[in-house]
Amino acid sequence: MELLSFQYFLFLIFLSIYLYQHFFISPKKYKATGFTVYPIVGTLPSFLKNRHRFLDWTTEILTTCPTNTAVFRRPGKIGGIITANPSNVEHMLKTNFDNYPKGDRFISLIEDFLGHGIFNADGELWKVQRKTASYAFNTKSLRNFVMENVKTEIQSRLIPCLAKAAETGCRLDLQDVLERFAFDNVCKLAFNVDPVCLGGGDGERASGSDEFMKAFDDAATLISGRFLYAFAFVFKIKKFFNVGSERRLKESIATVHNFADSIIRSRMEIEELGDHQDLLSRFIGITEDNNSPEFLRDIIISIILAGRDTTSSALTWFFWLLSSRPRVQLAILKELATIRIRNGKSIGDTYNFDELRDMHYLHAAISEAMRLYPPVPVDTKACLNDDVMPDGTILRKGWFVTYHAYAMGRMEGIWGKNCREYSPERWLKDDDGTCQVESAFRFPIFHAGPRMCLGKDLAYIQMKSIAASVMERFEIDVPNKNTCPEHLLSLTLRIKGGLPVRVLSRNA
Repeated sequence: MELLSFQYFLFLIFLSIYLYQHFFISPKKYKATGFTVYPIVGTLPSFLKNRHRFLDWTTEILTTCPTNTAVFRRPGKIGGIITANPSNVEHMLKTNFDNYPKGDRFISLIEDFLGHGIFNADGELWKVQRKTASYAFNTKSLRNFVMENVKTEIQSRLIPCLAKAAETGCRLDLQDVLERFAFDNVCKLAFNVDPVCLGGGDGERASGSDEFMKAFDDAATLISGRFLYAFAFVFKIKKFFNVGSERRLKESIATVHNFADSIIRSRMEIEELGDHQDLLSRFIGITEDNNSPEFLRDIIISIILAGRDTTSSALTWFFWLLSSRPRVQLAILKELATIRIRNGKSIGDTYNFDELRDMHYLHAAISEAMRLYPPVPVDTKACLNDDVMPDGTILRKGWFVTYHAYAMGRMEGIWGKNCREYSPERWLKDDDGTCQVESAFRFPIFHAGPRMCLGKDLAYIQMKSIAASVMERFEIDVPNKNTCPEHLLSLTLRIKGGLPVRVLSRNA
């Protein structure tokens, strides 16, 4: 009876707050700045009302704040800030880096899936993985390995897939195609296994690869849903009783882990790794006491998540943006033609590293797409000790701190009055047209500071190779191209329902 009375009491409080907000507080009466904070429940009512549009809602709030930073309070003592201020981003990611780790709350939410991999680790464990990964990524042989894999995948799978769609006139989901392409590619990079998810090629399909990809996708989507619960104990109860989304999540994670474990254990049984250039072989060879199958699995799954979901997300939004901007398409095609002529190449020939580096306008166009639709739209840290941000915002020990890359791309103070327009030219130098490097704290798409993404250069190699090869041969026609698709907030920013397109062959 006491429990029922307490629940009834809470219900009356929530109902009273909702009715007061809905009927008595008119947005015409005042211009709010920051989140509305109510007694006891904090920002919870507004969060529940807007969590289905979390990115746009929080962007609207931050736009009204003088320093683009807002305090967010949850029931109890849970508090934090959300910021789109570059000075604050630099402070938390670099200047006072040690005070802002991932934190126990963040780690616990995705630990089931990513374990203690590099994206979900703090302290010495993170430093060990970072040092190992840095050594592996900063080798010319790995770059060459990536270049060769991308070239093979484009020629033997991606282009034939699009050519068939152009010939038959059938629609295809470009987001799905790009995710499958990226998944095949990153699995080769991670542990030299070809899942053949996109189809084609001469590789034999790895046993269980289809289930692995589907389970991986489901796990990433389901586990991101934990961040949108009003109360953390809800998902913990569902997990304890193994019901609903937590049951599906557990099954998906088991499939992912079993597939990865079988490959890792078989590879570790091989005494000589030979000339293998994949990351798993490098980690086995480099690490000493920290190369248990579970440790290696956590690292590799994190790399697959970063390598598949980020590049496919960026390119999906990129092709959607181009579909309604023929001027940008022509500028890219003109640049590609100039590079082809200068190097004596024909349409259909793949580009080498130096030629890709010369594609300044394409680089700018892809960067501009990620500015507006960042693959990782928000990222959260924990505050270890009381601190004051450069904009004067006070933080307390135990608070969370979220930087909002999606909102930052829509701030006039950072990008000017045309911040919501897609304009690759903003990245080009006026004197020579080369693509300029933007501060990572204004453009934190690949993170910044000591945790800066090690795969940034490899990601651009992949994206520019794919974009150039596809655009030279095909025109991607998107139905309703002038209507922005609804996004799906997973661990990365995806288009809800995919991106159905018609593929048209370009005239040579």
